[in-house]
Amino acid sequence: MIRLVIADDHAIVRSGLKQLFALNADIEISGEAENSEQLLDCLQRSAVDLVLLDLNMPGLGGCETISRIRREFPTLPVLVLSMHNELQIVSLALKAGANGYLTKDSDPEMLMAAIRRVAEGQRFIDPKLAEKIVFADEVEAAKKPHEKLSAREFQILQLLASGKGINEISQELAISNKTVSTYKSRLCEKLQIKNTAELIRYYDAQIWQP
Repeated sequence: MIRLVIADDHAIVRSGLKQLFALNADIEISGEAENSEQLLDCLQRSAVDLVLLDLNMPGLGGCETISRIRREFPTLPVLVLSMHNELQIVSLALKAGANGYLTKDSDPEMLMAAIRRVAEGQRFIDPKLAEKIVFADEVEAAKKPHEKLSAREFQILQLLASGKGINEISQELAISNKTVSTYKSRLCEKLQIKNTAELIRYYDAQIWQP
């Protein structure tokens, strides 16, 4: 028997999920919550095997709620059921400690499979999202070092490569010398170079086009 808590601020969603789970003999509803405070209180009072969590509840943010659960109930599995399919949000939820992630447009059979797998201590990610994550990781890994720089970092790289010094860049961008120096150190680290001369050589070889 899998004892789970449904955490979603929409009563109609909770009702629909309860009707679905009533058709499965191995699922028991230990409680429900419409905000993060209710959820954490429920976990303190009830025996629970899994949390089915929406990210958009009132109170703590979804990822902070996951982090709290992970701190207070380290072994309790959390399966996110969310309307969001953006990779950044998925990644943040997983980094916060979610054991699985499913979107609300998934079919009931996939939801039940995800619940059972996560309750067993395994991980489950919506196959469509998993594929996107894999390709996103491959694209990121294939990028050259300078393609991973922020817009400001790349701007300062260009200025340094043009021969301008810390003071000149500071005045041109209206930022402090210390800030420019910090950016320069960050550039050296990200591009794996040691000094301005190497930075210029990198720029000329990898970026500059006549």
